[in-house]
Amino acid sequence: MLMHWLEPLAGLIESGGPVLVVIAGVAMLLFSVALERWWFFRFHYCPARRSLVARWLACDEHSSWGALTLRGVWTNELIAGLRGPLPWLRLLVVICPLLGLLGTVTGMISVFDSLSVSEVNQARAMAGGVARATLPTLSGMAVSVVGLLFITRLEHIIRREQQRLHDRLARAAEDTHA
Repeated sequence: MLMHWLEPLAGLIESGGPVLVVIAGVAMLLFSVALERWWFFRFHYCPARRSLVARWLACDEHSSWGALTLRGVWTNELIAGLRGPLPWLRLLVVICPLLGLLGTVTGMISVFDSLSVSEVNQARAMAGGVARATLPTLSGMAVSVVGLLFITRLEHIIRREQQRLHDRLARAAEDTHA
């Protein structure tokens, strides 16, 4: 039963070559980090944000330079937790199209090599080989585009949370003085 499910995957790997396996590994890593970021935001960041607001409300002074600096440090530490994997995500997104190009070049080399050995001008065989050679490029670009969408969304969430946190702490300080 399991082998029946793996047959299309084996055919895809055979069509795309070993570079396609590497692209699939990078895609799994990229999507694992995306799932981890969702988990982090939901189960670590949100409770830490509530704790930070409670700590800020527990402070006696909210308007002095020292208090505002402390608030900035606390906020930056919390937001840095959200930003942590962004450089690695960007690296994975940049690597995907390059891996796809590598797969295309190696596939084209094998197509031209097989054509030189056969000594027969087979346009149909060459077209099939070119189609197989471009599969890694398509895969690398697709993973890269999805990764870019995720990075853009994560950066938007970080900017929004930074502004919300700043506004919430400022409003909390005003409410305690009023």
